[in-house]
Amino acid sequence: MANFDSVESAREFFYKDKFAVITGVVLDELTEDEAICSLKITDDHRNAYGGVMGGVIFTLADFAFAVLSNQIHQLTVAQQVDIHYLAAPKGEKLIARATCRKSGRTSSIINVDISDDTGRDVAQFIGTGFKL
Repeated sequence: MANFDSVESAREFFYKDKFAVITGVVLDELTEDEAICSLKITDDHRNAYGGVMGGVIFTLADFAFAVLSNQIHQLTVAQQVDIHYLAAPKGEKLIARATCRKSGRTSSIINVDISDDTGRDVAQFIGTGFKL
C-alpha cells in the first residue's frame, strides 16, 4: 500500500528535504514500486576538472531511495548504502530510477540506477532501508 496518494503529495512532503531541493533534485514520477527523480546539470554541480561531483550523483540517488522507501513504509531511514560510479555523465540531465528489490518486515532493499539523458549508465546505488 502506498503512503503518498499522489506524486504531488510526495513532492510536497519531500520539499522539506532542503539539501536535495537546493541541489536541484526533482521528483518526476512515483508509483507503488518505482520512483523516478532527475537533476539538470549546471556549472554548480561540477568539480575543478569540469566533471559532475560524485556527491551530486549520490544526492540524486539517495533522494530517489528515500522517496521510494518511504512510499513503501513511512518512516524508513537508510541503514546501509553502496554506490558504484560507472561512467562520467555526458548529457545535460541525470535520471535516477529507484525500484524495490525486497520489502521485508523490518527492512527494504532499493536499487537505484542513475543514467544521463543520453542513456549512458552513470552509477548504481543499492540502499537498505530500516523501517521504523
